[in-house]
Amino acid sequence: MNFTAIAMLILVGLFVGMLLCLYIGQRLGLQALKEHIDWARLTAVEAAVFGLMGLIIAFTFSGAAQRYELRRQLVIDEANAIGTSYLRVDLLPTTRQAKLREKYRSYLEARLAMYRVLPDLDESAREARLASRLQQELWADSVAALAEAPPQATVVVIPALNEMIDVTTRRTIATLTHTPKLVMAMLLLLGLVCSLLAGYTMAGSKTSRVGLHLLAFAIMMSTTIYVIIDLDYPRFGLIRVDFADRALTDLLSTMK
Repeated sequence: MNFTAIAMLILVGLFVGMLLCLYIGQRLGLQALKEHIDWARLTAVEAAVFGLMGLIIAFTFSGAAQRYELRRQLVIDEANAIGTSYLRVDLLPTTRQAKLREKYRSYLEARLAMYRVLPDLDESAREARLASRLQQELWADSVAALAEAPPQATVVVIPALNEMIDVTTRRTIATLTHTPKLVMAMLLLLGLVCSLLAGYTMAGSKTSRVGLHLLAFAIMMSTTIYVIIDLDYPRFGLIRVDFADRALTDLLSTMK
């Protein structure tokens, strides 16, 4: 089952769960009406729980949005690093340049394919291994070429190559970094609890049945949580960061 299917399953499950909790809360609230319940105190408890829910949503959405922006920026950083390192090949002996340029093109194609094939994790892992092998060959070939180049070339070629290699680690870690599963589980649980409390409190009003406003509550809460999850996985769901790959594809076109 792919990511989109799992995310949609969570969305539908959460929506149905919230409607069920609203109904159960109302049934419990109607039963409590027969007793002398201090509804003012219940409202205070409800406000505290809803405040906590709002706080968790704000933090998780903000974190997901920041990681989304970081991933976009890292694509641009990698394009700049590869482009700079590619240009520094001009400082190496002419006899070495053609082979190195060809490997740079193959390396960039592998890096692009590594993310384009997602959510196929197995294919992405194969492309990652190919890119890693080409990366090692680029380093070895560049070091060998520098032995025949003027000493000044080392000062500019090695740092550029280092940055090209380092940015891949930053992108890998950024891709693997998401909202902790425990926090997401807490967010889902809070959504159900808030629905239960909302239904319970609504039983004390004249509009005790689940109406349009409670339906809208369930829809908006479940959709918001879905957007947070989708934003946290921009290579898998509906919200994508693929447009940033334009920087790499444009660079690849200049290498041919």
